[in-house]
Parts: sequence; C-alpha cells; structure tokens
Amino acid sequence: MMQKLYPFLLIFLLFAAGATAQDRRYTTNNTEAIKNFALANQSIDEHMYDEAIALLQKAIDADGKFIEAHAQLGDVMRMRRMYKPAVEHFQKIIALDPEFNKGIYLKIGECEIATSMYEPALHHLEKYLTYQNNTPQNAAYAQKLIADCKFSIYAIAHPVPFQPINMGPEINTADDEYLPVATADESTLIFTRKINSNEDFYKSNKADNKWQKATYLSDVINTPMYNEGAQSISQDGKYLFFTGCNRPDGLGRCDIYIAQKRGDDWAKPFSIGAPLNTNGWEAQPSISADGRTLYFVSNRKGGYGGYDIWKSHLTDKGWSEPENMGPEINTAYDEQSPFIHPDDSTFYFCSSGWPGLGAKDLFVSRLGKDGKWQKPENLGYPINSAGDENGLTLTANGSYAFFASNALKGYGGFDIYTFELPESIRPKVVTYVKGTVQDKKTKAPLEAAVEIIDLQKNVPVYQDYSSEDAGEFLATLPTGKNYGLNISREGYLFYSDNFSLIGLKDKKAFNITVLLSPIEVGNKVILKNIFFDTNKFDLKPESKAELQKLVDFMEVNPTIKIEVSGFTDNVGNKEANQVLSEKRANAVYQYLIAAKIQAERLVYKGYGEGQPIAPNTTDENRALNRRTEFMIIAK
Repeated sequence: MMQKLYPFLLIFLLFAAGATAQDRRYTTNNTEAIKNFALANQSIDEHMYDEAIALLQKAIDADGKFIEAHAQLGDVMRMRRMYKPAVEHFQKIIALDPEFNKGIYLKIGECEIATSMYEPALHHLEKYLTYQNNTPQNAAYAQKLIADCKFSIYAIAHPVPFQPINMGPEINTADDEYLPVATADESTLIFTRKINSNEDFYKSNKADNKWQKATYLSDVINTPMYNEGAQSISQDGKYLFFTGCNRPDGLGRCDIYIAQKRGDDWAKPFSIGAPLNTNGWEAQPSISADGRTLYFVSNRKGGYGGYDIWKSHLTDKGWSEPENMGPEINTAYDEQSPFIHPDDSTFYFCSSGWPGLGAKDLFVSRLGKDGKWQKPENLGYPINSAGDENGLTLTANGSYAFFASNALKGYGGFDIYTFELPESIRPKVVTYVKGTVQDKKTKAPLEAAVEIIDLQKNVPVYQDYSSEDAGEFLATLPTGKNYGLNISREGYLFYSDNFSLIGLKDKKAFNITVLLSPIEVGNKVILKNIFFDTNKFDLKPESKAELQKLVDFMEVNPTIKIEVSGFTDNVGNKEANQVLSEKRANAVYQYLIAAKIQAERLVYKGYGEGQPIAPNTTDENRALNRRTEFMIIAK
C-alpha cells in the first residue's frame, strides 16, 4: 500500500484553543488581530485547520508584528506539511524577537529540511541545542535532524548518477501506478494501480524487449471491496505475496496473503495466518529467492519504532515466529518497503530514521561475513530527496531499479519509472537457470521436483516443482558458488547438472531443456556433481548431495540394478587412465554399499578414455569426457 508516514512531528501549539483574549498578554494590542487569533484557536480545537489558517492570516493582516499569530500559523502549516510558508512565518518571528521561544528553532529546522534548505536548518538546529532544559526527546530529535543536514549537504555536493525513465503509456495512466516487481527473467511486471481509491494488481508482459499494455491481473485476487497492494512475486512468477486490508478472513487491519499461479490464472489467495499476521498491521512482504524467508513491515509489539521490518522463516510446521531485524536495520522512527535481492545478501528499504535528505530515504544494507546486516548506506542524491522515496525494487541482474514518483511530470499521479543503478549500490551478480522438463520420448511437459544445492555447504537453495501445464521452472543463482541441479519424477531417471559460478562476472542466463528418460534397461544418467581431484579417486565433499540423490533413487526403486561407470579424457597414459576410471567407479560403488544398498544390485566398471562424448580437442570437451555415469542394467 502507498501508506505515507512522515517524519516525527512535534506539535507545539503555543496557546490552548478556546482561551479568551482577556486571558493572555500578546505582542499586539490590536483588538481585530486578537479576536481573529482567538477564533482561530477555536477552529484548531475543532480540527478545522483551513478555517484556522484563514483566521490567523486575518490576524496577521491586522498586525504584521503579531508574533503569536505567526507562531500559530507556522505551526498549523507545519502540521499540514505546508513547509515553505511555515518557514516564512518562523523567520518572521526570529526577525521580530530571536528569543521569543526556543522551540521555534527546532520547528523551523524541521521545515527547512523538508524544503531542502539544509544550511539554514543546520544553523537553526544547532542554535536550539544551545538552550538549556530541552527535553531528552526534543534534544534527540534535534540531533537526528542535524545528522540529516550534515549528510544532505555532503550528498548534494557528491551526487550519484540518476536518469529515471518513465515506463510509458503501456504501464502508466492518469491514475496512480506504484510498487512494481518483476520476475527474474524480466518477462512479467506486476504493479499496483489505484482507481477511485481502490487498489488492484495489473501486469505487463515483455515481448520483443518491450513491455506490453498492462492488463488486470486476476478476478481471483483483485476485489472491488478491498485494497490489494504492496506485493512481492517469487523469482519464477509462481507465487504472489501481497497485502490485503480489512478482509473478513484477516486478523488485523492489514494482513499478508499468498496466491499460487495456476496456468494462465491464479488460485484463490489465502492468509498466511498467525504467528506472522496479528491483530495489528502487517504489510509490504518481500520473499527471498529460495522462498523460505519472508520480510515484511509491522507495528507489532517488540519493535524499535512505529513501523519496523521483520522476518519469518518457512519451516516444516509453517511460518516461524517473526524476528525483528534489529538495530542494524530498524530505528526509533519508521522503516518500510523492504526488498531482498535474489543474491540473498543485499537488502533495500526506506527509513525516516537513518541520516537522509528528509522524510523517507532509500537505503541498502549488505550481509556481512559474520551473518549480520551492516550499517545501511543511503542511496544518495538525487535518488533521494527532501520528499518521500520508497517502494524500490530491482531486476534480478541488479542493473536496473523500479520505483514510483508523482514529482517527475508523468502521465498523472504516481507513475512507474526505471533507472540504471549506480555500480556502488548494486547487489552481487546474479544469474538464473530457466528450464523446461519434458518426457524424452514424447516431449510432453512434466511436473517434476527441482532441487538446486549449494555444493560447498550441501544445502538446498531452491526446491520446487516444474509447472504442471508447461513443465517450466526458474531459479536465481548468485555468483561465486558451485551449484548442483537435480530433477526427478517417479518412474523416470533423475537428471543431473552443474553450474559453476565461481569467478563468473557476466550475467548470462542458463536456458535448458531437460529430457527425463523412463526407467528402462540401457538408459543412463551422467552424474555431473561427482567430483575428484586430478588423477585421484577420493570423492570430494561436494559430491555428497549427488551421491545421496543416487542412494534415494535406489531406495525408491528397490528392484532396479545399475552399473556405475567411470571415464577419463585422453590425457596421459592409457593404462593409467583405465585404472583411474575403475577406481573412481569403485569409489561410488563403495559409497552405495556403505549406504546399505545391496551389493547384488550394483556393479562398477572403468572405461578409461574410451567412449568419449565429445572430441578431446579442447579443455571444455575433455572436462565433459571426465565423467561418472550410472546405467540401468535390470529392473
């Protein structure tokens, strides 16, 4: 949702509404001015602020040196976020009597920051702190605003590249469009559009590298009665996490819901429920690339400020009790619009608490080697300004960002823009593997279990199924790691692949077609994640996940028998290669025996440099020929 939370406002109305003119001594003796001032106070007491502004202006028209009227009018305007005229009235007070009220310096500093007047704001705020007996709360607020001023002065002197591009009439209209999120392959963009105060989701698909005319997302998800917004889409586009407010099945004012893609439409969304949702306010979800950590905003108990960012992990029993992201992210003010990049270590959000240019600014925090989020970094000027910046999301490759603004003369209201992200605030390089699973004989699409494993840590980073209708899957892969891919379906041999992204600097995606072979005698699988050191036959630790997959396959299919086969390239002595291939095949055989697979179901054989699958003419081809396979010999 496009909820706007402005900086902490200190309302120091100088005189109690409803008091009579005779009760007070003023800096004027003009009865007309005093009368209008008293009437204005009554209007303030009744929350009739436009009328109060008009009456206070009449009081000032009657006597331009009426300090109390300037103070009251400046305060009402500040409260109504009319910052520029508020500054003018506070300046008038300081010119008339610099010692009239020390609070004027705090208030004018706040308003000057809101209008990008950082140098005078710094002067006035430092002046405020020279007074004695300031409350701890006000002193802390002044110090926070001073930090904003100092950062802003530096940031404006050191701008970052920023060239926002309106995404055009295919996306934007005279209505408000905001909170865009894209799938990892940038084939689909989903965003919120508000028409007549109702928020719904729209989508645009990319064809020939151009975004197509946006269409209504789904009658299953969108409703005419309730607002849907602040969404996060899984990298493969299959799951939509979103905010729904005031729904009959909700626990609080706003709750987080999830919907799953079903063919060309979506299944009915359902509330994530407790303990993630409460009777408070939970919104603005952001799902991690592996789908197992959900970041969101809440005003629940236990936070550091009004709105904090929290996270919950998916367990075998559902979503865990949420954890506050702590003082590394949250402040005594408001943090919102979280976005976890698919690299799982770069986190973007907006905050009114960390030093910025005013209101909410956009920040990035990176995960340190100690597993803790590092101090947030402001994205800089002019990405950030004195106004509100929030709702930033990125493409998976980290090069471009999406955001919404109503200050760039677009098609009307809030429009969606994109811009190239400066190198210094980009995430780690991420690519993706996009695949289609088919029956090898019929080429029919197959729903199959897809698992990608971080081979060094031996932990899954992606677990899901290819789509039932098209056999498709998509998973993001942060660079700097070695991944194993396994795809399996009952009645078929499993598929093995390897993606070594260590040292990879480009962002080229992997597009693969996976042909699953039925379990039949003579069919074989190349085990691409069985690793040995050069000229050695000891299984490396990175082989464990693949070996366990083979064990599981043998257990699920208890009647089959296999041959484990070892192969080498043609480098070196032929006889030595033959021996090496036999020992490597035997290493896998012995692992299976140790895992309680019956020996009578297993044989092993080395083929040396025979049966190459590619000419031994390049390093890449020779690597293909150095392989371990298994073949079905009985079923």
